[in-house]
Amino acid sequence: MRYQISGKQIDIGKALQTHVQTELGEAVSKYAERPTDAQVIFSKSASEFVCEATVHLSTGLTAQAKAHEHEIYAAFDSCCAKLEKQLRRYKRRLKDHHSNRSQPVELFAGSSYILASDHADDEDSEPETLQPIIVAEMEAKIPSLSVGEAVMQMELANAPVLIFRNEGNEGVNVVYRREDGNIGWIDPKN
Repeated sequence: MRYQISGKQIDIGKALQTHVQTELGEAVSKYAERPTDAQVIFSKSASEFVCEATVHLSTGLTAQAKAHEHEIYAAFDSCCAKLEKQLRRYKRRLKDHHSNRSQPVELFAGSSYILASDHADDEDSEPETLQPIIVAEMEAKIPSLSVGEAVMQMELANAPVLIFRNEGNEGVNVVYRREDGNIGWIDPKN
């Protein structure tokens, strides 16, 4: 597994890097057969250290976790425990997902835009134009998944929404977390 361990405006020593590689490698190898790479980012927020970990699995799925603690090793250990809990929860489905697939998840390119918000000082004022201002443009990857795999991917990534290409009908679908805690699925008619 490839590791990318970095810090945002903090120094990451060799001892911490070794600790991350050892502990994360053990935690992930228990539940995922062939993880491909891991990205761990440390940062400082006021008096707490923040650890964000993302692990990409050979099946195309991604697991993410984030933790805050007062010490940097404790932040990583807490983040690693959350990641391990997610993988343990989905172990059977991860293995089923891998056995059903002969090829990794196919990813399609898409465009992702960040639009400027309309924060007018006066709420009664009208905007100059109805066209939004594009702040940033990026490329997004849209996976080709079944609905069950999409829900699992959304849960593993701890994301509120996931856009995917439905393997059943080749259409673009959306799964999202509803306010009542359930999962919603949007399947437009073609």
